[in-house]
Amino acid sequence: MVGITDMVLSIGAFMAQVESVLNEWATEQKNKRLWQGDATLWTGKDEGRWLGWLHSVPNMLMQVDELKQFGEEIKNTGFTDVLLLGMGGSSLCPEVLSETYGSAPGYPILHVLDSTVPEQVIRFKESIDLKNTLCIVASKSGTTPEPNAFCAYFWDEMQKAVGNKAGSHFVAITDPGSALQKWAEENRFRHIFKGVPEIGGRFSALSLFGLVPAALIGLDLRDFLLRAKTMTERCGPDILPGDNPGVVLGAVLGCLARQGRDKITLITSPVIWDLGAWLEQLIAESTGKNGVGLVPIDQEALALPDGYGNDRVFVYIRLENAPDAEQDRQVSQLKKAGHPVVEIYLDSPMALGAEFFRWEMATAVAGAVLGIHPFDQPNVQESKDFTATLTKAYETSGKLPEEKPVIVDDGLCIFADETTLAQLGNIDSLEDCLLAHFGLLQPHDYVAICAFIDMSEKHVALLQTLRHAIRDRYRVATTLGFGPRFLHSTGQL
Repeated sequence: MVGITDMVLSIGAFMAQVESVLNEWATEQKNKRLWQGDATLWTGKDEGRWLGWLHSVPNMLMQVDELKQFGEEIKNTGFTDVLLLGMGGSSLCPEVLSETYGSAPGYPILHVLDSTVPEQVIRFKESIDLKNTLCIVASKSGTTPEPNAFCAYFWDEMQKAVGNKAGSHFVAITDPGSALQKWAEENRFRHIFKGVPEIGGRFSALSLFGLVPAALIGLDLRDFLLRAKTMTERCGPDILPGDNPGVVLGAVLGCLARQGRDKITLITSPVIWDLGAWLEQLIAESTGKNGVGLVPIDQEALALPDGYGNDRVFVYIRLENAPDAEQDRQVSQLKKAGHPVVEIYLDSPMALGAEFFRWEMATAVAGAVLGIHPFDQPNVQESKDFTATLTKAYETSGKLPEEKPVIVDDGLCIFADETTLAQLGNIDSLEDCLLAHFGLLQPHDYVAICAFIDMSEKHVALLQTLRHAIRDRYRVATTLGFGPRFLHSTGQL
């Protein structure tokens, strides 16, 4: 039986399958084996190497005073802004914290840059005074191209602004021995925070990658982490699977995915609206392997219940002290119509610390249910390697490979590979191309809009209108991502 007090499952006939999985986890002591690092829960490869996140909270509680002292140092030095330069796991949690909590009085404003689109980089640069800005370069490996490009650009700009004091305006968060650590030491960064190699980037919210930025905006780290500690204990190795919030959620997501309900539509109370950005990466990059995957649907406005196919599960993360009445009404309609719904209740925004751990555990469990390795990222690495090859070729020849558009229509260029062109048939215009392209949609497909443009409010609004038009016309799930950040979020999926 399931006994989770802050989570309600309305999943109908799927409940029998979930209880079967939970019984199996109890009989075979799978929760205890997970905490022991038993890789056979997944694929039997190196999963046991990547479970450092299980122990992150107690380790970080021992560093609270040090982090708080560093935050006060930065505040008292007079910095008005903090610019975090990172991608994916190094940037999404800080973004959620900034959007949810803002900055405590007297603490600097946190800006998170995770796009190399020139317009966005320039917009961020022009929004701050570099003389009063601290730059955080966050990169676990220290070799990710985008943070390295950010670092090089803002290092040059900072030198123009403050001369030989540039190093005092920079902080690095990286794994020990990385190329970024060496560069930071050579250039006398104000501080270098060394991460834990056994914690993968997307599981790093409750590590230094999430908590250094949190300290800089004056977040009450002890309260935040103590709530996370409570959730860690509720998910502990000796807790029965049916009473374990992470195991139950993971079992639900994995079981429903096996039945074709692999589109996880995230609904969050307005105050915590950006939580979906972090969940999107955690879920998509962890579970998108070998033709299998959970597709997180973030920031897609809710439609009427009959507007959805049978590939959805809805997860409503409801802030009890600031609920949205319209969301409550819409979720109630979805349940009445028979759609599977999971409701998670948070007592305050500070519960995000606990929620980070719940979802990390759930993602690991869902990976086990689906029989995949949730901690690797072979296609993300493949993309990084391809990018490195491409940039080296550019450095040698001075130009990128040329591609010719198949159609130019009123200033818009359309590119496609030969296989796609053969599927589209005879097309002569943008309208023909889009109609043919969307005409290929089948039940259970989804449409991903991947925009390599400035992630401005105007662009977000326009593309949100576009995705909803597609959703309503074709009754398929949609995702919206901005490049290159989406490559480090949904790219693996």
